[in-house]
Amino acid sequence: MNTHDDDAVGAGPLPEPSTRAAPRRRLRILTWHVHGNYLYNLTQVPHDFYLVTDHARSSHHSGRVGVLPWADNVHETPVEHLRDGVFDVVLYQHRRQWDEDRHVELSPAQQRLPRIVLEHDPPQESPTDTLHWCQDPDALLVHVTAYNALMWDNGRTPHRIVEHGVKPLVELPWRGDVERGLVVVNHLRQRGRRLGLDVYRQVQAQLPLTLVGMASDELGGAGEVPQFELPALLAAHRFFFNPIRHTSLGLAVVEAMMAGLPVVGLATTELVTVIHSGRNGYVDTRLPQLLAVMRELLRDAGLAREWGAAGRRVARERFGIERFVRDWLAVFDEVTR
Repeated sequence: MNTHDDDAVGAGPLPEPSTRAAPRRRLRILTWHVHGNYLYNLTQVPHDFYLVTDHARSSHHSGRVGVLPWADNVHETPVEHLRDGVFDVVLYQHRRQWDEDRHVELSPAQQRLPRIVLEHDPPQESPTDTLHWCQDPDALLVHVTAYNALMWDNGRTPHRIVEHGVKPLVELPWRGDVERGLVVVNHLRQRGRRLGLDVYRQVQAQLPLTLVGMASDELGGAGEVPQFELPALLAAHRFFFNPIRHTSLGLAVVEAMMAGLPVVGLATTELVTVIHSGRNGYVDTRLPQLLAVMRELLRDAGLAREWGAAGRRVARERFGIERFVRDWLAVFDEVTR
């Protein structure tokens, strides 16, 4: 892989041409299953993806797991046969894969292949002074939001930004007849203040909220909702509430916008560039103001419909799967020149 000019990359846009609709050549991309929904959207890119598996289908080695409609371009590669595989690119999605798995699971030649590190999160130790754990001038670090790219100290690793893209599994018209807010967070009790546990509890004590996600039953929520049932849940609720203080722009937020659900949340991280208060939802750092807005949405279904329709237009333009595919094609083209 060619060494990049750090002055040229920065956190800037992808190199031209980013409007390419087809691959320069079809690639064999090795990766691990980390975030299922993201991986499903990523595999809409017209390359072949090989997912590392083990006998236990353990974390990050689970392959084509779940109910997502994986296409024929998604394959499984047992870890014991990995060194015999022929690949063009290795896509790392977790620090463990970079620090440990590649040295154990990959051959020396495979470790030297063009390599991409996909960073899903902002820094969690210090929001401003954390050096990214991938320090390799011959790798390419891809951030999923501009906020993440700004907050990480990327060091000597060149980086790009590819914002989320979503291919809805089911598209249903928004109804909003359930006069409640919907909150979608996995393991909220365990993850605490960073994911807004205290914020959720304060709002839930004053307004009707439905909490779904892994282990949400620990907080009186509805538990994990099967992926194909979530669109109907989104379409039924009056608004979507995002209590998270510090994270990437969650795919659940984008999915809610695409479903026509008005989003209310904290004015932090990337969300402030997506939600424009009073037009397609509302963001603020003042909880009393957010509570007042949510009460208004519960009273006025017409306002919720108006904001939700505006949010859907923004989401389709900014987070459409076609744009996402083009951007990833440009990234794969760049690293395999």
